Amino acid sequence: MPALERHDDVFVLDLGDTENRFHPDWLAAVNAGLDEVEGAAGPRALVTTATGKFFSNGLDLEWLGGHRDQYEAYIADVQVLLARVLALPMVTVAAMQGHVFAAGAMFSLAHDVRVMRADRGFWCLPEADLGMPFTTAMTALIQARLTPQVAREAMVTARRYGGVDAHAAGIVDHAVGAEELRSTAVELATAQAGKAGPTVATIKSRLYAPALQLLGDRTAPRS
Repeated sequence: MPALERHDDVFVLDLGDTENRFHPDWLAAVNAGLDEVEGAAGPRALVTTATGKFFSNGLDLEWLGGHRDQYEAYIADVQVLLARVLALPMVTVAAMQGHVFAAGAMFSLAHDVRVMRADRGFWCLPEADLGMPFTTAMTALIQARLTPQVAREAMVTARRYGGVDAHAAGIVDHAVGAEELRSTAVELATAQAGKAGPTVATIKSRLYAPALQLLGDRTAPRS
């Protein structure tokens, strides 16, 4: 399960060492960690990372298959989490040490800065191959964080980007070696920790207003 640690002004949220799929219990644990981060005072920033082969493999399709009656509420919960990370009143950095797929890739896009291993792991939006259209809100998030050309390629072709290609496409801001990943993310977060607060919150709320409105709308259709 996700675990939160603090190193001076930087909170490090480790998503876990499995596929880190968005099981309801996993979502609750991530939100609990974010509660602590948001409730802290003073300079702070967030680094989100994981341990193992995956950063996150997205929706928990196995759980969802056994709880089809909860589909709408589940997707709403996922989208609210994406909105929450996108609007956090501090600088956020995703340190992606492994594969980043589907809703996990969208979760990474909700962070301000993304750092990925250059030598291993793929970033991918595989929904076209899975026969699962993006919701309107998820589409808005992707469009808000990627150029139109890259969003089209990633969404329509389900291309798998390695770290170097993801950096060239602007999906990630840095592609580094495995031994540098976490330290680079913490360094980037530390440099921006003093910006945490209402000004950054307001900037993000206006910068991403259309996506945030759609992600937070629990009444919108999600199929």
